[in-house]
Amino acid sequence: MRSLRYHEAVRALQERGRFGIRLGLGRTRALLRELGDPQHSFRGALVAGTNGKGSVIALAGSALRAAGYRVGETPKPHLVSYRERAQVNGELIPAADFARLVSEVLPRAERIAPRLGEPTEFELLTAVIFSWFREVGIDVALVEVGLGGRLDATHTWDGGVAVVTNVDLDHMDRLGPTIPLIAREKAAIIMRGDRAVTGASGEALTVIRRRARGLGVPLRETAPAMYLGAGRDGIEVDLPVFGRTRVGLRGRHQAANVAVADATLDALKEAGICTAGPEARRAGYAAARWPGRLELIEVDGRDVLLDGAHNPAGAAALAEALDDLRPFLSGGDRTSPSPATLLTAIMQDKDVPGVVRALARSAALEGARIICTRPDLARALPPAQLAGHWRTAIPSARVEIEPDVGRALDRALEDTQGPVVVAGSLYLVGAVRARLVDDPALKDPEDPGSEGSASGGERSR
Repeated sequence: MRSLRYHEAVRALQERGRFGIRLGLGRTRALLRELGDPQHSFRGALVAGTNGKGSVIALAGSALRAAGYRVGETPKPHLVSYRERAQVNGELIPAADFARLVSEVLPRAERIAPRLGEPTEFELLTAVIFSWFREVGIDVALVEVGLGGRLDATHTWDGGVAVVTNVDLDHMDRLGPTIPLIAREKAAIIMRGDRAVTGASGEALTVIRRRARGLGVPLRETAPAMYLGAGRDGIEVDLPVFGRTRVGLRGRHQAANVAVADATLDALKEAGICTAGPEARRAGYAAARWPGRLELIEVDGRDVLLDGAHNPAGAAALAEALDDLRPFLSGGDRTSPSPATLLTAIMQDKDVPGVVRALARSAALEGARIICTRPDLARALPPAQLAGHWRTAIPSARVEIEPDVGRALDRALEDTQGPVVVAGSLYLVGAVRARLVDDPALKDPEDPGSEGSASGGERSR
């Protein structure tokens, strides 16, 4: 097979979307075997959970980089460039390397297809990322599970540490309709010989304990760190051993995530993989960033807060964080703050009423201007339907409909007083971020065959 150009490689992966999301390890194992099992060349932590996976990886990865390690990370999903899904020390996989590795992986996929079926987009991407990590030589990997855990392609790798951040209702069509069933799928990433970490509670914790105990795996259980307060650029918590600690990620829910990240670093040390000392952890937690997740940017003196919030738990976390942040945002007069503007879109396969109800609990959205839009995707809920949910949830809101995302953003930025909140789907966040943030690292090579950008992907946003 000839070597592909970057955009050809992206399209070749995206075309695999026609095979859907087919959980199972057989195809990925066979594909990796064809590539010489690159996943055996590095160790680290595999991170599952309903929410918080990306934050835990961002926090732990930042601390490990501060300690001098070369860290491979797999953030999901991407916002602007497909290359965001594979990073080493915060730098995206180069376009040339991505294209070359896709060109190498595709013929192997065709070789195994007659026996095991066609590998999916995510399975191929997993093989590309693991091959790149081996090629560039990393000290430690922090790998985010795609969906569930037991049958997710990433579970072909056992890095030595297994993390389950938390368990809530999401992807119930694939993982099961109850918390214990979903927890069982996620806890399956814990393997004999591992160290395990979890921030789960209740029924989910019972399932995770049972899995760890049955395999003789030491399990670290974490409770959220004590939340001390919020500022414009993050929160402060009280961590055992470290005391008062600054966290560069916004939202008091990060108190739970930093506790899990800290326990993950402890487990990595116990497993003999890497060690991040107190100073590296403090510096790393303060410097941590996670694009598109309570990310605050300034546009002509106006604050724009970006957050996916695509399930009820994520929406509840955003609602709470928005109320904490409101005094620090544009138009944040404590006695009579200017109304916020919410620019929102939600995929129709999500729990739309649950997301809207959870986010509507924010006092900062009382009397807000809410603009409902729709990314150019078949899965996106029609904005008129979304507007109906918002009119019911917040009668005092001024709800508008603008199907075109670009025009909707222009309308949101017209008002020069209160902040703009962009939430409900990471597809929407990615489209807005691509327009508002000029980051040279995210600029892909020009695609001579298309006027559009290659920014899709199979994982739900």
